[in-house]
Amino acid sequence: MKRLNIAIFSALILLLLAACGSEESSTNADSSEAEAGGEYNLIKDGKLTFAASGEFKPFSYMEGSEMVGYDIAVGEAIAEKLGLEPVQQKAKFSGIVTGVNEGRYDIAVASHTITDERKEQVNFTEPYYYSGPVIYTRPDSDITSADDLKGKEISVSRGSSYVSIAEEYTDNIPQVDSDVVALQSLASGHHDAVITDDITGITAIENGLEIENRGQLGVSNQAIAVNKENEELLNAIDEALQEMKDSGELAELAEEWIGEDITEEPETTE
Repeated sequence: MKRLNIAIFSALILLLLAACGSEESSTNADSSEAEAGGEYNLIKDGKLTFAASGEFKPFSYMEGSEMVGYDIAVGEAIAEKLGLEPVQQKAKFSGIVTGVNEGRYDIAVASHTITDERKEQVNFTEPYYYSGPVIYTRPDSDITSADDLKGKEISVSRGSSYVSIAEEYTDNIPQVDSDVVALQSLASGHHDAVITDDITGITAIENGLEIENRGQLGVSNQAIAVNKENEELLNAIDEALQEMKDSGELAELAEEWIGEDITEEPETTE
């Protein structure tokens, strides 16, 4: 009888140890899931799927089969700070915001200017850089300022905020797939002008396009687009961006890819 009692007691101890082990494993699994971003309602657990156009040098462009550039570096740095694996998704710029809204991408790190129209579809983080629309023409153009744009043919990238800016001057607005395509077309003798980001224009000039800056039309805030149903992810990205600003990491990425710090909001005069 004593042997039987001892056997029963030993079995109970083993069951208790097994239960504790199982509970500990479950706790560790829950902890790992949280660490992998389970609270963010991601498309793929443990992965941050972010979209960019891959056609907007130096912000996002192709290098082999991978996208590189300032936007891409920022997206990957955010994923790392959130403990997630970054997953690039190349997409046409005009459809990226819709893709975030419909849940095809977790976020977009694609140089989107914050606009009221876009805010109807997605939420935006705090700006991760500041830029501005610029008028570009060929060197022989008689356009010298915004006053000369009235009635002209102004090309812009499809789905960009530059469409509404061009509409202030003309209804003749050919829209193309990317800013680079618009500038290349301009340099080849098409269109009267292109409105695009100043850094994109500077890069195009450095790469040999014969175009000129004929004036800046304002300052724009560029931010990361996040699905409206994912407030936790929005807040986490804002925290990560603030950490990167405070540490100087964001400015360093801008210097690396752009050649200057574009992360500080410029002073404007009334």
